[in-house]
Amino acid sequence: MKKWSMIIGFCLLLTAAGCSKDMANRDVYEESGDTINVNNKREELYNEGGSRGVRNVSDDYGFVRHQKSPIQNDRGGTEHYSAIDREQVANIISQLSTDVPNVNDVATLVTDQEVLIAYSSDTKNRNQTADQVKRTAMSVVPRFYHVYVSDDKNLMRDVENLANLDSTSRNARNSVNQLITLMKKSPQGNRMSDSEDENGATANDTINRTKR
Repeated sequence: MKKWSMIIGFCLLLTAAGCSKDMANRDVYEESGDTINVNNKREELYNEGGSRGVRNVSDDYGFVRHQKSPIQNDRGGTEHYSAIDREQVANIISQLSTDVPNVNDVATLVTDQEVLIAYSSDTKNRNQTADQVKRTAMSVVPRFYHVYVSDDKNLMRDVENLANLDSTSRNARNSVNQLITLMKKSPQGNRMSDSEDENGATANDTINRTKR
């Protein structure tokens, strides 16, 4: 009996060690990959550690840049979590957009009412690709959001720079509007519906945005 107890105890010890090693490897894997987060504040984003570092994440713009993996359907070890803040929404949109054919690099900014997506692409049908990227974003965000896209890769840096602005400042809103104007020079895809334009905005939405 004593011999069997020692064998069982040894097996349990090996199992515990194996689990610890697996969890350590999983942490390393999930923190690597090909996603580039500008606001890399994991504790605050996911509210780890209880009340430590609590902030109102809804006041911040969310930005994520994601590059296509050479391995098909590879997410770089990340998962699609429920959207709990803007940066997480940007992360999901950027990941899904790299699944669109001919889209290789995506920079996504999520504000309180818009999604701005700049991407590099080698597509031969710019409008079709723009429509696919836009509708991908539309499937993630609430329906009142407007989505603007651009295949001008030079605008990717402009999208990234907006992530560093204070989203509550008037200068931030003006900068967003200016970038939207530049992005709309690129194909925006097809109209979302009879009452909504290519970006999901109605006539009233457009009037309200110009008044802000």
